[in-house]
Amino acid sequence: MNRVLTFIFFAAVVFFLLLPVIVVVGVSFNEKQSLSFPPVGFSWEWYLEIFTDSEWRSALINSLVLATFSAAVAVSVALPLSWFLSRRYAPWANVFRLLGVAPFILPPVITALGFLTFWATTGAYGEPWTAILSHGIFFVTLPLVTITLGFSSIESSLVEAASTMGASERTIFRTIVLPLILPYLISGFAFTFVLSLNEYIVAYMTVGFTMETLPIKIFNALRYGYTPTMASVSVLFVVVAAVVFGLIAKFGNLPRLLGNMSGEDK
Repeated sequence: MNRVLTFIFFAAVVFFLLLPVIVVVGVSFNEKQSLSFPPVGFSWEWYLEIFTDSEWRSALINSLVLATFSAAVAVSVALPLSWFLSRRYAPWANVFRLLGVAPFILPPVITALGFLTFWATTGAYGEPWTAILSHGIFFVTLPLVTITLGFSSIESSLVEAASTMGASERTIFRTIVLPLILPYLISGFAFTFVLSLNEYIVAYMTVGFTMETLPIKIFNALRYGYTPTMASVSVLFVVVAAVVFGLIAKFGNLPRLLGNMSGEDK
């Protein structure tokens, strides 16, 4: 009896969490230009509009470019920082870890206002590369955490053996460390990519008036009414996130990536 009640409870929780997604998916297939649910008719037109309409297609390309390059920036910052923290045990080194985590701890609006003020002061406000750097700094915590977990999972005896054999730190990093932390690098990149793809506030504060990403396009389009295209874009975000995280779960050690260091790698 207890098992049945537990199953019913968790099924109800899952249904409650999935209900907004179910509604958005239904709305995205409306045949008419309305946000009615249940959907009236069935049409793929609103999904095709993301790729055929020049404005939506441009916003999609901008979002993909922003997410890709900002994820690369975040990993590029997190990798040497994690490597330094794993090799140096000075107490003051934790200051660097705190600086890496700080942007993600602060409220997004505060961080976005900070970026806006900084880029406006330097005269670079509105340039696309400012959004890339801002997102890279804002999301650096994610690859910092995953890559740090990767370094902590490396057996110290492997590094010591290579060092004893005369290998330099650069050789040790290239031949031993990098192959072992590669799954953590990829997962950090993927996490940052997905969140950057969906982020609105920082992007709007830095390039909102000069470059439209998909989230910015959705909010701008709300001024002219509601269309199922907005729901289609939302479903696209969910699908991309599900595919990325699904691939990480399938080909990576997801419990280890989430911080469970007790289990063995499989």
